[in-house]
Amino acid sequence: MKKILLIIKREFWTRVRKPSFLIMTILGPLLLVGGVSLVAYLGLQESGPQVVLVVDDAHLFTGKLTDNKSSSITYNYQYEDMPDSVFKASPYTLLVYLNEQILTNDQVKIFYKDPPSQSVERYITNDIQNVLRKAKLKKDSLDEATFDRITTPLKVDTFDIDKSGEKSYDRAKAVVGFAFGYVMFFFVFLYGVQVMRGVMEEKQSRVVEVLISSVKPFQLMMGKIVGIALVGLTQFLLWAVLSGVLLTVGLAVTGLNIDGDALANVQKTTELQQQMAGGMAPAVAGHTGSDEMTEMFNVFRAMPWAAILSLFVFYFLGGYLLFSSLFAAIGSAVDSETDTQQFMMPITIPLMIGLFIAQSAVVNPNSPAVFWCSIIPFTSPIVMMIRIAMGDAFEHPWQLVLSMAMLLATFIFTTWLAGRIYRTGILMYGKKVSWRELGKWLFYRG
Repeated sequence: MKKILLIIKREFWTRVRKPSFLIMTILGPLLLVGGVSLVAYLGLQESGPQVVLVVDDAHLFTGKLTDNKSSSITYNYQYEDMPDSVFKASPYTLLVYLNEQILTNDQVKIFYKDPPSQSVERYITNDIQNVLRKAKLKKDSLDEATFDRITTPLKVDTFDIDKSGEKSYDRAKAVVGFAFGYVMFFFVFLYGVQVMRGVMEEKQSRVVEVLISSVKPFQLMMGKIVGIALVGLTQFLLWAVLSGVLLTVGLAVTGLNIDGDALANVQKTTELQQQMAGGMAPAVAGHTGSDEMTEMFNVFRAMPWAAILSLFVFYFLGGYLLFSSLFAAIGSAVDSETDTQQFMMPITIPLMIGLFIAQSAVVNPNSPAVFWCSIIPFTSPIVMMIRIAMGDAFEHPWQLVLSMAMLLATFIFTTWLAGRIYRTGILMYGKKVSWRELGKWLFYRG
């Protein structure tokens, strides 16, 4: 154990002192923003045909909303509200409730069975906004310039019908989970490759012959893997601190802080609009963009961060140890980086699949692909973070436990497997290794 600790210490301090470590620590948060931006773009993609039932309490929208053939959005109308149980059994995918006072309170409620894509939600919102705009102009006899100056944005709330109409922030939570998954993908791949290259460099320089005379091959492999894992965790913590600082500074610079003056200005605008509308509606409070942001922050604050971060560390270490042991085996089996291509592909593909499924989970978190990829150990470290952030994993604890147990069991198996390859390949030079040769090494004795 003492020898493994010495190897861990050597690997950690050697890499932390490199200039590349400092550069990536600074660039990391910027790359993370790029990944989140990509998720936002994917969220705008279509999510399939939408059969929309419009409950028109205001009697203003029936027959006036426009079907969208390219997005497969079809509207149906009725004036009476539909019970939740009836909606669940109906062929409708969305229920849009337009209340009787929509001309004054600008509120729309959308109930769904499966979360719609952002593009669908945006199309429906814009369609309602256009009809509402015409109705207000006609009612208040305003010119368009005055109307556009005093109008407030339409407030659209989405609700999950399977959660008794609870307001949904699932997509926002999924983005948080994807951010964790994206960071995990980046670190697992980056430091897994570093393990492989470190093994190759020591093998090519024959340093490993000196090391093997003092420690066992398995001790050398585990010391290198754990040491580089600690480097990854250190860099992640620095990323978290820097990202928090950047977020705080960004909110201050862009003026998104919610202060009394901002709310007072919004209230004045609302009162002016009500006066222009004839003063017939009571004051509408709590429906501003600032309130929406406050509510969003409250949702994020209420998330079980201790559990999320603990599970992130578990899946990060589990995924890293699983893949890095395989990367170490590859490094020990080849003499140059060009020889790694045939062995890298089977390891890289599961990581890429996990990232792609995680991206789709932001838009459609209930698909069978998300479920299975959150259980399979080679993709679960990335995909399961989406379900954890959304709370779905906590609603199905047996699936979370199964995923964690399978990841742990697979890590133990792959470490044993990699150790068998490592102990033979680390001292073998000048020979092209095939998959058949690797198979033979698994059964060598000694």
